[in-house]
Amino acid sequence: MTEQRAAVVGAGPGGLAAGMLLASQGYEVTVYEKQPFVGGRTSRVQLGDYRFDCGPTFLMMPYLLEELFASAGRSVHDYVKLVELDTLYRLRFGEMDFEPVREPDRMVERIEALFPGNGKGYLRFMKEEEEKFRRVGPLLQRPFARLTDYLTSPVFAALSRLHALDTVHGRLSRYFTDERLKLAFTFQAKYLGMSPWACPGTFTILSYLEHAYGLYHPIGGVNRICEAMAEVIKEYGGRVLTSSPVERVLLEKGRAVGLRLAGGEEVQASHVILNADFGTAMTSLFEPGQLKRYTPRKLEAKKYSCSTYMLYLGVNRRVELPHHTIMFAEDYRANVRDITETLVLSEDASVYVCNPGVTDPTLAPEGKSALYVLMPVPNLSGGIDWEKEKTLVRDAIIRRLEREPELAGLSACIEEERITTPLDWQDDYGVYRGATFNLAHSLDQMMHLRPHNRFQEAANCWLVGGGTHPGSGLPTIIESARISTRLLMEQDARAGVSPFAPKSNVRQVPAKEAVLWK
Repeated sequence: MTEQRAAVVGAGPGGLAAGMLLASQGYEVTVYEKQPFVGGRTSRVQLGDYRFDCGPTFLMMPYLLEELFASAGRSVHDYVKLVELDTLYRLRFGEMDFEPVREPDRMVERIEALFPGNGKGYLRFMKEEEEKFRRVGPLLQRPFARLTDYLTSPVFAALSRLHALDTVHGRLSRYFTDERLKLAFTFQAKYLGMSPWACPGTFTILSYLEHAYGLYHPIGGVNRICEAMAEVIKEYGGRVLTSSPVERVLLEKGRAVGLRLAGGEEVQASHVILNADFGTAMTSLFEPGQLKRYTPRKLEAKKYSCSTYMLYLGVNRRVELPHHTIMFAEDYRANVRDITETLVLSEDASVYVCNPGVTDPTLAPEGKSALYVLMPVPNLSGGIDWEKEKTLVRDAIIRRLEREPELAGLSACIEEERITTPLDWQDDYGVYRGATFNLAHSLDQMMHLRPHNRFQEAANCWLVGGGTHPGSGLPTIIESARISTRLLMEQDARAGVSPFAPKSNVRQVPAKEAVLWK
């Protein structure tokens, strides 16, 4: 029997999760990554002795990660130490600080202290969203390749709870009267790169998930999760090849048969898994004219998320900010409108600061801090001249940060620094239009209307990552890998094609045995 070979393009979390699952089932897996490191937008940034997460800075729903590793015969806790944060984040509205927590009783106390009369709304929100997630959650675990996929009992059970015709902000207005409290439960739409005034009401589950399941920090950074998955692939005999860019997906008679690497070498594969950024993959990995659904014109017409301006700062003193701090613009709605509609830089912008050193001492030298600073900005559709603006934006952000008592005099304490603009996201990381959260999650780009896990343009080609169903964000990217690999293996089973027997050199650890550190 010929061993089934899976070639994975991109060592982001989706590609690594898919590679890990397939390798554990006996597939010969090779992951090709153009960068000299794994992770993509979930990689590590190293500046001298300071270490930063490149993109995502926390983990939600750790049980999904436990299930993923258990499916591959591993326990994630043998590779990664997860620490739950007691306070989810500090939200700064002008002079007011609001610090949400996971425990309902403490949360009600904090709400009533700052927003009297809204505690009951919080409890109602959590109760109703729990039922919503119970119904909607199964839709995130199944493919939507055909219209008939809607004609199932899970879909019918979820319809009344989808709230797809409402908006995230509209839904939260049913629970809270204070605009600041609404923003505390709607800003999570930014995880999808969208405005809460435009994002479908389905996605109120994002804030529910934070409050129901908590936020976790992996010691060493979120990038440790990607490194752990790469380790598992190698343990099962797979390969993760960094500094190995892919030039083309090879097609024969409408079927993916392998890859051509940038150096000209061609490799054969039974299956190709695409974890490259969706827009970039469609425009660069196929011969012109091969794709009919995703021509350059059709890609231009799609909706894309906002982008982010990043500052990674190595600071020569200990900073006492909480792990996560969000400083809201005075007129948050105008700020969001600038980012998503008028596509200009806001004079008064919202800024997010991650200060993981208060939880994790491994990221900076003793007595120093590795600060991660993010400002949501328009993607490259806005035509902003980033070569001209990047230093001006940097200086404006530093001035804003220095208004915080804990960050006074910050500019004189910076030892290491790196800037990433939307242009850098595009040029250095291959992110189409610099849209760091991938395709937008508008109604016309969800479920069946989102690129399918089984790639429609080529047989034996599969999509994983934020550009396919169920969407962007680490939990849904993990689900995309589980969906795509399940479809792949089911197809092989129907065809009577099987990989060699799964390797079994470790005990499979059920998720229920896992222990989380707190």
